[in-house]
Amino acid sequence: MGRTRWLVRLLLDTHALLWWWKDDPRLSKKAAAAIADEANTVLVSAASAWEIATKHRIGKLPGVEDALREFNELITADGFSHLAVAHHHAIKAGGFEAEHRDPFDRMLAAQAIVEGAVLVTDDSAMKLFRVKCFW
Repeated sequence: MGRTRWLVRLLLDTHALLWWWKDDPRLSKKAAAAIADEANTVLVSAASAWEIATKHRIGKLPGVEDALREFNELITADGFSHLAVAHHHAIKAGGFEAEHRDPFDRMLAAQAIVEGAVLVTDDSAMKLFRVKCFW
C-alpha cells in the first residue's frame, strides 16, 4: 500500500523563500520536499517582496539584488503563485492580540489563516498567532 499524499496550500515565509532560491541548507528537507511537490500549491505573498526590499534597503539583507530584480520571474519559474495583500488580510493582521510587532510576520500569519494555507517557517514566534506552521 502506497503512502497517502496530502495536497496542501503552502505560504512561504520570506526566509523560506530566500533559502529555497539559494538552495540553502537551513531550509529543512521536509520543507524543501513539500515546496518541490508539484501537487502542492505554493503561495508567495507580496509582503515578502516588501520585506526583502525593506531589509535590503536598510542593510539587513545584503546580496538579494537578483531576487528583487527578478522577483516575478523567479516566482513564475518555480510554478509558485503570487498572493496579493487584500483588505481582509490587513484587518486580520491588525487585529491580532499577540504582542508581536513585526508587520511582515503579522501579515504572513494573517494571510495563511485567511487563505487556509500552512505557513512554511522555522520562526517559532509565528505560533503566537495560532497559525498552522510547517517546517
